[in-house]
Amino acid sequence: MLSLGLIACGPEMPQETPSSFETMTVKKSDVELPYKFSARMKGQNDVTVTPQVSGQLMKICVTEGQQVNRGQTLFIIDSRSAQHEVEAAQANLQAAQANLTAATAQANSAKLEYDSNKNLYDKKIVSSYMLQNSQNSYNQAQAAVSQAKAAVAQAQAALNRARVNLSFCTITASVSGIIGEIPVRVGDQVSPMTHLTMLSGNTTMYAEFSVTEAIIEAMVQSGMKADDVDKYIANLPEATFVMKNGTEYPHKGRVVSLTGVVNSETGTLTSKVSFPNPEGHLYSGIQGTLVMPFAENNVIVVPQNAVVRMQDKSFVYKVKPDSTATAVDVTIQDIGNGKDFIVTSGLNVGDRIVTVGANNVTEGLRVLYPKSAEAKSKEK
Repeated sequence: MLSLGLIACGPEMPQETPSSFETMTVKKSDVELPYKFSARMKGQNDVTVTPQVSGQLMKICVTEGQQVNRGQTLFIIDSRSAQHEVEAAQANLQAAQANLTAATAQANSAKLEYDSNKNLYDKKIVSSYMLQNSQNSYNQAQAAVSQAKAAVAQAQAALNRARVNLSFCTITASVSGIIGEIPVRVGDQVSPMTHLTMLSGNTTMYAEFSVTEAIIEAMVQSGMKADDVDKYIANLPEATFVMKNGTEYPHKGRVVSLTGVVNSETGTLTSKVSFPNPEGHLYSGIQGTLVMPFAENNVIVVPQNAVVRMQDKSFVYKVKPDSTATAVDVTIQDIGNGKDFIVTSGLNVGDRIVTVGANNVTEGLRVLYPKSAEAKSKEK
């Protein structure tokens, strides 16, 4: 509202004149607060690519930043040694199989001799000594067959292992995504401890951020139980990701996880927001701001020009019944729209405060005047 001030005109009574102060009556309303969190992008399937065998790097089949498909060849390691191991294992397997064939033939021959001696013994043609010897020979032949079978199994396992090691010489993509930095070069000696690159599965990206203590307290005060977390996450609003340069990512994201353990050092919970990445514009490691709108109902909202800040304090000028202004300490919360504050303490519904011109008010200054009859008749 427009208030009136006084100006002296010689010995006459003061005349009413328009003042630079405007006031408003405090009331409650509903607002939407854009909560902001620092976030870092991470691929849904970020995979660190390392060799599983040692050897010389013979070929790099991809470039940094290249989009690759699952199963696509990334690196090739010198496979000659591994190929020799496969050939040696195949030779050992063939030898073991030959020994098994020979042992089986001997066992069959020993069985025939034992069966023959047993038949003759039953007819009392040979002695029990000869029968016992033939039985011992047969048992030994059977044991030799068992050992030969074990040798074949061992040789087969060695061959399988050698073939797997040979396959490890060709490193393929375990997921579809973007190739990160490649710190190695062709000719380098690599081992299972060597970092070859990072493969970021970028079809879906996660923005990881920490939930503030204030939100945790709100969840606790609401009586939320562990079983209610999934329902709470499902009802959270969509999020927007803003790049460091201020560019807003066009696709909205949704919260997909909220850890159940509070970080003892920071007092925060880690959360993830899932963003679709159909154009591939998001990369792992990108940092920015995550914006989520939360509704605040039945709160006192005042324009920013009504709040006077001095050092670490904030106050507004409340208009008393005698039309003079007095400073009142208030606690405020930034809405984020660049125009208003939420007042969490210091004001009550129905209070009248100075808005326009609050920076020029001094304690006890009269800021409201009754309108003259002439001014009222002009309004009519």
